[in-house]
Formats: sequence, C-alpha cells, structure tokens
Amino acid sequence: MLAPLAPPALAAEQDAEWGPVHKLVLQISDSNPEKMTSVLNVAANVSRHYSEIGEEVEIRIVAFNDGLDMLRADRSPVLDRLKSFEQSMPNVRFNACGNTIDSITRAEGKAPPIVESATTVQAAVVTLIELSEDGWTIVRP
Repeated sequence: MLAPLAPPALAAEQDAEWGPVHKLVLQISDSNPEKMTSVLNVAANVSRHYSEIGEEVEIRIVAFNDGLDMLRADRSPVLDRLKSFEQSMPNVRFNACGNTIDSITRAEGKAPPIVESATTVQAAVVTLIELSEDGWTIVRP
C-alpha cells in the first residue's frame, strides 16, 4: 500500500514512517534552581513518554534573562544534569539568548561561559515567536 503524499510543510513534521513529530519548547527566564530542575524534568518526561509509544519529539529549552544562569558553565546549578542530557537525550537542544549574553558581557566586562551543548540565538523571545509560528508548543513550567 502506498502512503499518501503529504504537502511539503506537513512532510517536514513527519518521520520516515509517516508518524507525527511532536515539537515542544520550554522557556526558562528565572535564576531559580527549582524551576531549572522542573524544566529538565518536563523535558525528560516528555521525551520518555514519546519514546515509549514509538513517536518522535523534538524539544528545545530556551534560556534568557536570569534563566541564562542555567546554561552558564561557570555557575549553573544543574550543570551535571545538563551533561547527562547531552549523552542520553539527543532530541533535547538548548538555546542561549544572545541579547542576554551581550548584557552580561557589558555588565561583567567579559562574556559569560556557556555550556558547549547550547547554541546561541540572537534573541530568545524572537526564537519563541518563530517556533510558535512553526507549530511548536511553548510551555513555561
């Protein structure tokens, strides 16, 4: 039996077996270790759920303002957990806000060290808007 043709936009959101690819973005903008842990717990639980039922999920964690502390290599209270995510959950990606990094650089006189697993985006809020427009579900635990 032939699989029905999907429009290009829909095809991009499906895996090789025509199943859905779920898309979740988690926002962290607080320097609160409990909230950081909550964000990581949500990411792990969602990833595990879809893995158990054989569906794909892409997860992004977007950090900005005080939440950038989560991705700072020099003082993240969840650094060990971030390292374990790198190895055990390749479907979870981290984004650090470039605007926040620039503000910290001006205030501290040097750029804050960001964990290697994070990618810098120009503006976290713009990234959230664009991901939302592309069908991602945004959650702020």
